[in-house]
Amino acid sequence: MGRITASKKQLKGDPVYDSLLASKFINCLMWDGKKNAARKIFYEALEIIRTRITDVEPIEVFTTALENVKPMIEVRSKRVGGASYQVPTPVRANRAQSLCIRWILAAVRDKKGQPTAQKLAAELYDAYNKQGVAYTKRENVHRMAEANKAFAHFA
Repeated sequence: MGRITASKKQLKGDPVYDSLLASKFINCLMWDGKKNAARKIFYEALEIIRTRITDVEPIEVFTTALENVKPMIEVRSKRVGGASYQVPTPVRANRAQSLCIRWILAAVRDKKGQPTAQKLAAELYDAYNKQGVAYTKRENVHRMAEANKAFAHFA
């Protein structure tokens, strides 16, 4: 049962692609309430992607990139009899989306020395091709869950 928050009800599709996912991403990218700046960066990044990948629409590259970074399973700490175990648990859809957006933006913000639009385009391009920092983060989370599957019965 997904809880519907006020933001979910109020969220409108973005002005160019009418995509709720793009709107959510732009809102997460936004800094200090500067939505126009965030939009400009996002659309500039999609234009850079358009020049790199000509046979697929940029918004499809964006959604595929996010899908590739979404984790299926994660580890949560659980205390059992004085010991903490890393218990693998499935990730709900809302949380998976939040995590993939967070990881991509963290990867973009950690890179230095380029305009944000270029860094974002590079990270989305990498995620689309199942590589890059955010995708590596997802793989590490999955590897951690795989390593701890012996504790799955504590879930």
